[in-house]
Amino acid sequence: MCATENIALVRRFFDEFVNRGDVAAADELLAADYIHHDPALPSGMQTSRADYVQGFRMFPTAFPDLHTTIDDIFAGGDDKVVVRWTTRGTHLGSLMGIPPTGRQVAMTAIHILRIAEGRLAEGWVSFDALGMLQQLGAIPAPSQAAD
Repeated sequence: MCATENIALVRRFFDEFVNRGDVAAADELLAADYIHHDPALPSGMQTSRADYVQGFRMFPTAFPDLHTTIDDIFAGGDDKVVVRWTTRGTHLGSLMGIPPTGRQVAMTAIHILRIAEGRLAEGWVSFDALGMLQQLGAIPAPSQAAD
């Protein structure tokens, strides 16, 4: 696939799966042996496509109005796409043991996706988990810790 097709594939993944929660689209867009790498997520989400898709559901459950915006996107070579994204949502459900706070949060990330045979084969994410936890009040922000 060319760079333009790879970017279109990644945009479709964010639109259909991340923003709409379409699991059938995830099954179509992610390779059967998809592997996800993200040190901020439970290790169980990083072992298979099914585990990643099932684990991802915790986010729209915790943030029913979850929406991700692609801030920057570019293709690197013919098999990788890099995305800088921002996700916003209101914390109305439990998230990894954190009870709902009603707070609105914005989480930013850099996501690298490897494409093979027209599907997303592997993903590496680095997102601001600390910032998210501070916005939820689960961890004090630096200004709060100094008080």
